[in-house]
Amino acid sequence: MPEGDTVFLAGKRLNEALAGQRLQRGELRHPRLSTVDLAGRVVLDVHPVGKHLFFRFDDARSLHTHFRMDGSWHLYAPGERWRGPGHQVRAILSTERRVAVGFRLHDMELLATAEESRLVGHLGPDLLDPAWSPAHEAEAVRRLTADPSRELGLALLDQRVMAGVGNLYKSEVCFMLGASPWAPVSTVDASRVVLLARKLLLRNALRPEQSTTGELARGRQHWVYERGGRPCRRCGTAIRRAAQGTGVEQRSTYSCPTCQPG
Repeated sequence: MPEGDTVFLAGKRLNEALAGQRLQRGELRHPRLSTVDLAGRVVLDVHPVGKHLFFRFDDARSLHTHFRMDGSWHLYAPGERWRGPGHQVRAILSTERRVAVGFRLHDMELLATAEESRLVGHLGPDLLDPAWSPAHEAEAVRRLTADPSRELGLALLDQRVMAGVGNLYKSEVCFMLGASPWAPVSTVDASRVVLLARKLLLRNALRPEQSTTGELARGRQHWVYERGGRPCRRCGTAIRRAAQGTGVEQRSTYSCPTCQPG
């Protein structure tokens, strides 16, 4: 599932391409929305909230999309060939200058802009919210520590705690804190967890590359994520890859048994 910085960057690029423009084509290939025609509507802005995107229009409606595991939005020049099969296209929003194509968008809803909170009101503070404040930090800490016995890795992935952290940053934050993803939340400094997660997302919010090590070279970008069986960059111990969570919430988790005891 895309991290919050991936969605933020997508929202930024879509906003730059579409905001203030009138749609010449607005087609939604979704069972519940197949009869909707957005042509003629003006895009006011494209607004990311955690891992959600809202396209706001001049008729006080918003189009909500979520990438889930494999969704994406592509931008093209008019007439440019799309980089994906037509049967995976779920939305086409085109203006005189740009064409936005949504692939594999499993979640899609058209709703009143005033009702956006119905879809995202349950989320914790958005780590990439431009209006982030000490109050946002305090609320994220409160939600993170609400269940002190909960496994840290699971708490980090819970978007109701704070919005934006995915599996990559979950593993990397735990490593950088020297904490096992399976350790209880009570064993870490919650404020430090929140600040580090926000710092990493901010660091990568304006570029497609996601680096937690400070390096952008291929294979050097992460401390433990997707490095199962390879030596730890700090101590040389083989990185462990194991499942954490159950059912649909189960994710592969990477950690160093030496640097992250517990």
